[in-house]
Amino acid sequence: MQITVLKSKLHRARVSEVHPDYEGSCAIDRLLLEAAKIREFEQVHIYNVTNGERLVTYAIRARPGTGTISLNGAAAHKARVGDIIIIAAYATVSEPEADARQPDLVYLDEHNGIVRTGSRIEPPVSDR
Repeated sequence: MQITVLKSKLHRARVSEVHPDYEGSCAIDRLLLEAAKIREFEQVHIYNVTNGERLVTYAIRARPGTGTISLNGAAAHKARVGDIIIIAAYATVSEPEADARQPDLVYLDEHNGIVRTGSRIEPPVSDR
């Protein structure tokens, strides 16, 4: 059996640009793509933490070191500059592969700089 698992994630990225008249995609700083092991033209899911919108598009490379996260085409209508988003990529693997697979997680600051990387999602801390 094949299952779909989280492959990689850019967590709490900030939208730096929107271009509704550009060909659809999500332009991402090349260094961030490399850190998350997301390939150019790979399908990505974008979850807008700020407004709750969700969309699927594909990644393209932006200049390295710029911190660019640009939503383009129809995707540009789902966010505004400054919105906090999560960019996730998924992989379809066999169940044994899923048991051994760890996602590539990249946590970002307010300027889309890398704060830390990891392979484990920590559950929220409860006040109880």
